[in-house]
Amino acid sequence: MSETDELLINNAAYAAGFAHGELRSRPRKPVAVLTCMDARIDPHRMLGLAEGDAHVIRNAGGIANDDAIRSLVVSQRKLGTREVIVILHTDCGMRTFAEDAFAEELEAQTGVRPAWQTTSFNEIEADVRRALARVRTSPFLLHVEAVRGFVYEVETGRLREVADG
Repeated sequence: MSETDELLINNAAYAAGFAHGELRSRPRKPVAVLTCMDARIDPHRMLGLAEGDAHVIRNAGGIANDDAIRSLVVSQRKLGTREVIVILHTDCGMRTFAEDAFAEELEAQTGVRPAWQTTSFNEIEADVRRALARVRTSPFLLHVEAVRGFVYEVETGRLREVADG
């Protein structure tokens, strides 16, 4: 049995007891969370969120790239969120390679250089500040006064707020 087949069995059990069909696309809490796709991060459990509470946007590294900004804009302008929480984390896989070398590796293996950037990083607090600045300066976001950034410590499960500056 493949991993996907096992997950589909899990989904059948989940669907059998599903009781959230009435939830709306507008979250109960006007919050959007931007974080990494790392499997060690469970934003709902970490923040005490239930289904329907908040929008969670995930990508490799929790990067505030164009696609993440697009999702935040839809979240705010069409679905009512007013706060943004950016969460990067310790021991991130994005810190294990150099962006240019990775692009060259992909080009050598496929014959095509990716049009997108991985936006790998090295200094976690500085990277949180960079993500906050990118979110706060987007001309498309309505609510940038309540944008806060954190480092999730995968070793302890704690969030540490990163101060501006």
